[in-house]
Amino acid sequence: MSDKNKIIIYTNGSSRGNPGPGGYGVVLMFGNIRKELSAGFTHTTNNRMELMAVIEGLKALKKNDIPVIIYSDSQYVVNAITKGWLNKWIKTNFKGGKKNRDLWMEYYRLAKDLQIDLVWVKGHASNPFNNRCDHLATRSADGENLLEDKGFNKAELFD
Repeated sequence: MSDKNKIIIYTNGSSRGNPGPGGYGVVLMFGNIRKELSAGFTHTTNNRMELMAVIEGLKALKKNDIPVIIYSDSQYVVNAITKGWLNKWIKTNFKGGKKNRDLWMEYYRLAKDLQIDLVWVKGHASNPFNNRCDHLATRSADGENLLEDKGFNKAELFD
């Protein structure tokens, strides 16, 4: 099946400081249709924003019967899914202080009925869609009226 018959999602997350203000950016494409999503948060981490970008991209889907390709420059996100780390974390109830459980469980719930391929792309390189997501994420992190990342747990930073 060619990519023209798939939903393409590019994602990126950013934080100014880690933790600090953060944001995500998403570009969704299907055929000639293109949609961009972004939001900023007062206090979060880069990994949370990378994962939240993927989640928000999936939440924007109107159908679950079209294959999806997600491009991310986050090895944390791509490896956790493609190398089976997430399944192990779920089986062990995130034993050992694995972080971002709330977001991982939301991803798992959203992804379970979808056909998803995750592809790692080099960040800050020549990919125009990844660069656009980076722009959306950093602009959101630097913006006003930032949201609260309700799942961010400062205690996780010291586990």
